[in-house]
Amino acid sequence: MLNNQILNKKGVCLLWKIKGKFHFQRFLSQNIDRHYDIIIAGGGMVGTTLACTLGKNSILKNKKILLLEAGKEKPWTLPEKYNNRVVSVNPGSQKLLSSINAWNFIEKNRVATVKQLQVWEALSDASITFEQPKNNEPISYIVENDLILAAVAEQAQSCPNLEIQYEAKVKNYQLPDFNADITQLKMENGQNFSCNLLLGCDGVNSTVRKCMHANYISWNYGQMGVVATLQLDQQPGFKNDVAWQRFLPNGPVALLPLTDELSSLVWSTTIQQAKELLELPEERFVEQLNKAIGGTFKKSSLVSQAINSFDNLLRALNCPSTNQATAPTICGMETNSRAAFPLGFGHSSQYIGKGVVLVGDAAHRIHPLAGQGVNLGFGDVNCLNEVLTKAVYSGGGLNDLSYLKEYESERQKHNLPMMIAVEGLHRLTTTTLAPIVLLRGLGLQFSNALVPLKKYLISQASI
Repeated sequence: MLNNQILNKKGVCLLWKIKGKFHFQRFLSQNIDRHYDIIIAGGGMVGTTLACTLGKNSILKNKKILLLEAGKEKPWTLPEKYNNRVVSVNPGSQKLLSSINAWNFIEKNRVATVKQLQVWEALSDASITFEQPKNNEPISYIVENDLILAAVAEQAQSCPNLEIQYEAKVKNYQLPDFNADITQLKMENGQNFSCNLLLGCDGVNSTVRKCMHANYISWNYGQMGVVATLQLDQQPGFKNDVAWQRFLPNGPVALLPLTDELSSLVWSTTIQQAKELLELPEERFVEQLNKAIGGTFKKSSLVSQAINSFDNLLRALNCPSTNQATAPTICGMETNSRAAFPLGFGHSSQYIGKGVVLVGDAAHRIHPLAGQGVNLGFGDVNCLNEVLTKAVYSGGGLNDLSYLKEYESERQKHNLPMMIAVEGLHRLTTTTLAPIVLLRGLGLQFSNALVPLKKYLISQASI
């Protein structure tokens, strides 16, 4: 049975009915302008997708939802040039965007498919190749951040129970205490809102998380991700559907396909080198990039001998052997497309509290080397939508902790192993000690020879 609420003139719930029993609300607030069932703080890709997903959920059609976005509303038109910030959307996230009809908008504009992932190591030349699954489903899709946000925002406009406020800055949150079940938000423009459930999608510096007093583990990598839109030296018959990643001593460099002539760069490196790369003339930048992608690095003779011997053994056993990758040559880049952003790790030990839930970067932050950041956030959206559906369909409340704990448990079981694996890979690939270089080189070769393992890794990254 769905909740029956009695509201006062200010919109605050005084009495509600759950499973046939009335419960008094002891939290009597003053000067509340409007009450909502759900308020979502943060209108980025994950926050807007969450708002649209909940708004299109037929079980939640009677729930009033408010999305608060601090930025201005920007009319969107497809720019002639690609944006330098793109994401790798895995099949699971693509299905989520399709379920809210946002993927049609993306496909009508522009999207690239990744049919193969080629990873290799600069200090050993060992490599691993991930092929497109037999069902012909791409490994991932490369989409501009702004395009995803525009596609989801368009669909959000069609949700009658969803209200979006732009330039909405929260002055403070008052989360429920022992005697209360309603969250209050005081806005900088003087308005006051209340809600049964607050969803924090406000990014790595989440104010909602800080108000929860959640234990948050974080550190900076002392690295920056340099991004740019690159022009390729096109060869006859060249098809740009491979994502390339090379592990360098200072961090990985990745080329993500956009068109047959263009790729998107994500180059993780030290802060000092990142600043130098941003200041280089275009020709020198392209020269340094081609050296990073295809140049020769000083190698240990012992490492090279061991890698070659193991490769010959794999060939003798008719196992897939490693071959040094040949990435496309960069001939230029789009004007003013270079930029950089800091890299860090973060994880909240609590995803939920009384009347509050953390989603996306507010709950977890990950190194971009595996392209899983936004996909973990979209996974949160999908799981939370299912949990809230179950809660309402069963006659429970949106802020029922017994259901919200299911969201926390399910997402941490998925997010933590992925984050630990990526963190371990980052640490393993940013050392030049010969024994570690040999270990990771042999590991790449061995993993490349185990086809079932590669299929498992791809399937886990696709959820």
